[in-house]
Amino acid sequence: MRKRNNRHYSIYIAWILLLLCLITGLKSGLEKNAAGKKESYPGISIQSRWEELWKTVSSKDREEESESKDKTPEKDADSQRNIRVLIMTDGYQQIVHREVEISAAGGLRIEKKDGLEETAGNEKIKITKEDTGFQNGKIRIQAIDGGEITVSSIRRGYGNPSYAGTLDLYATSEGVVMVNELPLENYLCKVVPSEMPASYQKEALKAQAICARSYAYRQIMDYAYPEYQAHVNDSTDYQVYNNSASQQAATEAVQETAGKVLKYNGNIITAYYYSTSCGKTTTMAAWGTKEKAENAYLQSVEVKDQTGDYERNLPWYRWEADIDQNTLSKMIAENTKKNIGTVQSLEVTKSGPGGAALQIKVSGDLGTVVVDTENKIRRALGGSGYEIKKQDGTAVKGSRLLPSAFFKVEKKGNTFKIKGGGYGHGIGMSQNGANEMAKKGKNYQQILQMFYPGTTIE
Repeated sequence: MRKRNNRHYSIYIAWILLLLCLITGLKSGLEKNAAGKKESYPGISIQSRWEELWKTVSSKDREEESESKDKTPEKDADSQRNIRVLIMTDGYQQIVHREVEISAAGGLRIEKKDGLEETAGNEKIKITKEDTGFQNGKIRIQAIDGGEITVSSIRRGYGNPSYAGTLDLYATSEGVVMVNELPLENYLCKVVPSEMPASYQKEALKAQAICARSYAYRQIMDYAYPEYQAHVNDSTDYQVYNNSASQQAATEAVQETAGKVLKYNGNIITAYYYSTSCGKTTTMAAWGTKEKAENAYLQSVEVKDQTGDYERNLPWYRWEADIDQNTLSKMIAENTKKNIGTVQSLEVTKSGPGGAALQIKVSGDLGTVVVDTENKIRRALGGSGYEIKKQDGTAVKGSRLLPSAFFKVEKKGNTFKIKGGGYGHGIGMSQNGANEMAKKGKNYQQILQMFYPGTTIE
């Protein structure tokens, strides 16, 4: 703003000097004419003086002024990049659909190998692997009016999902693979509300948007499914996409942080995040990955301020589960594919930063099994047949994964009591931690700096 004012001052000065020159020239001319002499200036006219003055006094300013008026800032190419998302079946069970049923309010434009077809508004069509339009190629589908395409053959959290951009369909021997191609920013508008409730604080949603964008940028550097040129799928394998419909608060968070990513040493980071911390985060060691300079931004940090842990009052901050001997024995056999008989002992034999379990040893009357890394440990201890009690007194049934790897084990008789905290892998940003920080007035920059130390937002 200051630079622009200085430029205007230079222009004003130029005009003043010009007027002085003109006045001086006129006065001199009148005097000389009165004396009977021809008006003359040695080697330069008034017009030339003006041109020279304009060049010397304000050439740089005029260039800057011209640039500010005439030059339209080029949009960053990366911000306009498309992402290709493989759309999975109901429950994210598999990538191949038996059939695809689609429609659009303004009708569909369908590009097939043998030509172009269009449908009427809201007309539903079904496409299977037998469709002759494939002919060893793909079928590309767009909404005629540029709107969204509804896929009624699958369901998500809010019902039959709709997709912006295009849908590319590929025939396989089992069925049809569906890939949604759309601008990355549009993609984020349906990632953020699917990964974080849109009712959360605006600053937490902004932090989530930047994390999701950074993660997506890393993913579009390569294809996860090269045969379909898809960068990611729409499940928790990457980021959950379009399980929740667009929400205004989430969309605003994406728009207000448009193009912003997290960088470490000049490189965009893989911004991992999860639901709830136990008061501490952990590092990549939890996944058996060596800690090195490239991932040093994923440190173990304490999620707290001077009053204590941010999430100390949340249900998943602390939890416990009582698993009887027979149930545990069955789970271990199923999840590790090794029959060790009736479990006699379960112990954490190695812990990592923040207290996350990195290795457990389970011994039975027929043998012993050792399980390494956070995800495999949680999977080994996941299953049905027991309940998990949260600190608010509510309980949920055991699921595929133990809530987190931040836990300790006690054996009482034939029961193994697991006392833990947090929900998720514990690496990077705690989403509930971010929300609690935002409630206390922290902005998205402060939130991200705490969970990803040493990074910059660019």
